[in-house]
Amino acid sequence: MISAILAFAGALALIMMRFPIAIALAGVGLFGLYMNMGLVPSRTMLGMAAQSSTMGYSLSVLPLFVLMGNLVAGAGISGSLFHSAQLFLSRRKGGLAMASIVASGAFGAICGSSVATAATMSRVALPPMRKFGYADRLSAASVAAGGTLGILIPPSVIMVVYAVTTQSHIGMLFAAGLVPGLIGIVLYIVAIKWVVWRRPETAPQVEAVGWRERFGSLSAIWPVILLFGLVMGGIYTGQFTATEAAGIGAFGALIFAIFSRKLTFKQIWVIIIDSGLVSASLFAILFGASMFVEFLNLTGVHSYLETFINDSGLSPTGVIISIIVIYIILGCVLESISMMLITVPILFPVVIALGYDPIWFGILVVVASEIGLITPPIGINLFVIRSSVPNLKMGDMFRGIVPFVAVDIVRIAIIAIFPGLVMWLPQLLF
Repeated sequence: MISAILAFAGALALIMMRFPIAIALAGVGLFGLYMNMGLVPSRTMLGMAAQSSTMGYSLSVLPLFVLMGNLVAGAGISGSLFHSAQLFLSRRKGGLAMASIVASGAFGAICGSSVATAATMSRVALPPMRKFGYADRLSAASVAAGGTLGILIPPSVIMVVYAVTTQSHIGMLFAAGLVPGLIGIVLYIVAIKWVVWRRPETAPQVEAVGWRERFGSLSAIWPVILLFGLVMGGIYTGQFTATEAAGIGAFGALIFAIFSRKLTFKQIWVIIIDSGLVSASLFAILFGASMFVEFLNLTGVHSYLETFINDSGLSPTGVIISIIVIYIILGCVLESISMMLITVPILFPVVIALGYDPIWFGILVVVASEIGLITPPIGINLFVIRSSVPNLKMGDMFRGIVPFVAVDIVRIAIIAIFPGLVMWLPQLLF
């Protein structure tokens, strides 16, 4: 148990020191294996980890979904999504902030990354909100909160990583994320309405437009609707697997990028190269996590944790609450994928031994990670937006994000108390 704690602390310390996540995890795991098994066995485990983390057929989902999101984002669809949402919500007080939430949810359906969603929407949504006199504390906080939807609304890269790590059903995870994602959108809009009710000056009224112009704006976002319906509909109806859906989605995004005429072939090639680099970094992280997990398995930490929980007198609910708190704290300082790869191998066997469903636990982990991404003092999404718009004040962002964190805690409580909300759609479809 002590070895596992030292390994976890060592990996976390290296990541905090800005070592690449893959090197931090692989280095700690390899060193631990070498100290316990010697050179030859640890070298053999190194080769096996490299093969298992790069040669799995299910892993081909990752680069394909990354490519699909990058192509559609490069074609400028994020601006069209926000513009359409803005027109439909313009009559409401705080409508532009609500539009950023809705557009982030729609963009997350093709992006799959919280950080990428927050960065993209900050460039699209913040300038119009500033133009109409919105307070920075509301506009920046709404974009940061909306960005978290990128890892929950399918297809989600982090869900794929969780599925590969725990051998869970990718399609069921995607289906399970829809209802919590929609709940998140509704609760974020409630948070905006509450802020505007308390401080009307934070969101001046914007002139409304007619219904003809509103519905006319939908013509610019039909590719997103079509692509999402094709990919997710094919998975849910059983027409093709998640891997095949990712391939179809990437090809559809390429066709859209070509015919949108917003990208040259040179720009498309740059996007393909960038997607390859992002995918390579993800595979490197998976390789490092494999080495780390091999060492954790050698320490027998799972048996120690199960014994500790049984002897502590904690109820299963108490264990889940403790895990949620751990994820919220870690989410303040770690990116969601690295956090999941470090913690899930330790916690997953314990949670399953308590009788919880792995699909439900995966959604719980993702939502808890979302809260950490916007929780001060080091919520990663807040700093992503700050880097995109340098003249934002962090104090304003910290104060503005509090209502969104509050409704996120309500959402995770709903998921924990009513697991049927998460499992209803997967059980219906699969």
